[in-house]
Amino acid sequence: QVQFVESGGGLVQPGGSPRLSCAASGFTFSIYGMSWYRQAPGKERKLVASITGAGDGTNYEDSVKGRFFISRDNVENTVYLQMNSLKPEDTAVYYCKEVGWRFNSWGRGTQVIVSS
Repeated sequence: QVQFVESGGGLVQPGGSPRLSCAASGFTFSIYGMSWYRQAPGKERKLVASITGAGDGTNYEDSVKGRFFISRDNVENTVYLQMNSLKPEDTAVYYCKEVGWRFNSWGRGTQVIVSS
């Protein structure tokens, strides 16, 4: 059974730098690219960042380039999202997902609220 468990969110002040984690299980993690998505209140879920299976390539949505950094640990089957210089518009629930959406599973996400 494929599972994703996201963690690391919470209430963060503007300019803060939390790191999100996503523990994946139930599939061969290292052969799949992984992505982080976010869904702001009242809006559709959007892709934020992706990383290749080997971790040697990354892509970012324009609004987070230079502030967010995706990485992965193929021993721990975990993907990370380092978030820096947070802004109120980064407030959302953040989810991880395998590239290609081969599996039907989504995790519960981790909520990030950026507010002073």
